[in-house]
Amino acid sequence: MDVIGVPLLQLIRTIVHIYIWMIIGSVALQWLTMFGVVNHYNRIVATVSDMLGRLTEPLLAIVRRMTPHPGGIDLSPMILILALYFFENVLGMLIVKMVFAGS
Repeated sequence: MDVIGVPLLQLIRTIVHIYIWMIIGSVALQWLTMFGVVNHYNRIVATVSDMLGRLTEPLLAIVRRMTPHPGGIDLSPMILILALYFFENVLGMLIVKMVFAGS
């Protein structure tokens, strides 16, 4: 099981880590667009923004439904990132347990 289990858990952990960076990129792009640093009418910016939105919005929408909005500030990206870091650390501990249990 270690031959398949450990690499599979490492792959899932890597995907979670990439997803965290996609959330950060989505938020950063939203801020840059909002403050007029980048133009949303630019085709590349619009494409990247749309792609990041389609990938991150499903989980962010779930978190938004479950959390209040204090003072109009959207804390859902931060809450989701913290939850994903927790999940990533749990996967890391499972990997360590599987490696040492197999030895």
